[in-house]
Amino acid sequence: MGLYDALADLPLDIDDYELTRHERDTSSDFTRVSTVFELHGDGHVGRGEDVTYDTPDHDALLEAHDFDFAGTYTHETFSAFLDDVSLFAQPPERDTAHHYRRWAVESAALDLALKQAGTSLGAALGRSYDPVRFIVSTRLGDPPTFDRIDAVQRVFPDAEFKLDPTPDWDDDLVASLAETGAIRVLDLKGLYEGTSVDQAPDPDLYRRVVEGFPDSVIEDPGLTDDTRHIFDDHEARVSWDYPITGIESVESLPFEPQWLNIKPSRFGTVESLLDTIDYCFERDITMYGGGQFELAVGRDHIQALASLFYPDAPNDVAPGGYNDPELDAGLPTSPLPAPVEPNGLDWA
Repeated sequence: MGLYDALADLPLDIDDYELTRHERDTSSDFTRVSTVFELHGDGHVGRGEDVTYDTPDHDALLEAHDFDFAGTYTHETFSAFLDDVSLFAQPPERDTAHHYRRWAVESAALDLALKQAGTSLGAALGRSYDPVRFIVSTRLGDPPTFDRIDAVQRVFPDAEFKLDPTPDWDDDLVASLAETGAIRVLDLKGLYEGTSVDQAPDPDLYRRVVEGFPDSVIEDPGLTDDTRHIFDDHEARVSWDYPITGIESVESLPFEPQWLNIKPSRFGTVESLLDTIDYCFERDITMYGGGQFELAVGRDHIQALASLFYPDAPNDVAPGGYNDPELDAGLPTSPLPAPVEPNGLDWA
């Protein structure tokens, strides 16, 4: 029996819904906006976060939303119901937003169904919550410097990192970063299209990263005639993030992966996410959690999933305070302790 089979028949009663907008400046020099869907029913509230990146899509949602989610379902029948619901009053700026918003509503529905059943995701799946190792995702500025790493390490000396290399990284910066021994994941962003972080495949950068960080996981390279050979004998540490939206996308990769970044919102549906996790377990593919600058319950949800399925991996699920321009010395450090009384999808 697959993971989703344990959740599909959970009863779900929805009376009404509310939306809440969140906004915060980040250490990556942009203002993050997200919207939380709250589904109400039987005295309980289920929450899910829409991590669509474009602020106008959130503005349009709050100005024109008029959904009719009310009814009695199972989680599976509610998911089927959503197949015929338009969650955007106008087309989003990017197609990826369709999955992001669908995940927000589906995760809110699962959170509500679990709470109405008086249980947690872990209990429903028969899995234990374990402490979560996390790494800190950050960018190094333009031009790139060691300053952000130094700022984090002054407050948290044992912090581990996920970084986004750029062509401006020179040999001295690579050497300084490698010397920390704390760089776990390097995201080349070679597959993004139409975003502010698009990065064309760069053989010189790729070679510098592969050779300079021999023990790090390398994420989302753009494989071309000029770059594919750089990864010969290094396929075992290549990971994929942006293209992963379900089992079919995994099977379409250029070679069988040994690492995958699991970002729930990319999958759209709970079933697709859990089926892909089943697939990875069956094939010994190492998974780790990925974040998208969540501002609210979305961060709790990715931490809970990491706790249940890949707690010891280099999870990009640090508490949201690590994304703030100025770090609070009181932030939790890795590993995050497992929740004592989990409820629904909530972490704490």
